[in-house]
Amino acid sequence: MSMNAPAITTKPPLNSNPVAPDTTPMLELRDISTHYGAICAVNGVSLQVRRGEIVSLIGANGAGKTTLLMTVCGNPRASGGSIWFEGEDITNLPTHQTMRKGIAISPEGRRVFPDLTVTENLKMGGFFLDKTAIDAGMKHVFKLFPRLQERANQRAGLMSGGEQQMLAIGRA
Repeated sequence: MSMNAPAITTKPPLNSNPVAPDTTPMLELRDISTHYGAICAVNGVSLQVRRGEIVSLIGANGAGKTTLLMTVCGNPRASGGSIWFEGEDITNLPTHQTMRKGIAISPEGRRVFPDLTVTENLKMGGFFLDKTAIDAGMKHVFKLFPRLQERANQRAGLMSGGEQQMLAIGRA
């Protein structure tokens, strides 16, 4: 269950600005290792993500992809290496402080709150934000996923699987 060399693909930033992109990593993992007790789930992973990049982490089941992403969020903790976000070492930050910096995971399996409406689910994603930031975030999500705006007052559990996935991504 070790992840020595993840397959990572990147695409150029999705902007039409011809100015040279910022080469400073927004997120940088340096030699990250993560253990569950004596079991090494992630071993020595390093990668950089720059603002605007789309990065894919590819590997077999059990290779440590989800563990690596969860480690970035602080649970489980990295047993070695360091995690940098926007120039700050966040390796040992509590998870709630990491979330306040804007790092989130869209869980697999469309984990939405089925009895809450679309709007209520999106507000849960902005738990640490003020009302102005929540409203701006919801406006952004509705621009990305107009179908969610159409369903704003519908309970999430009554939506299709694809709509629930949009909601899970939007909430993150």
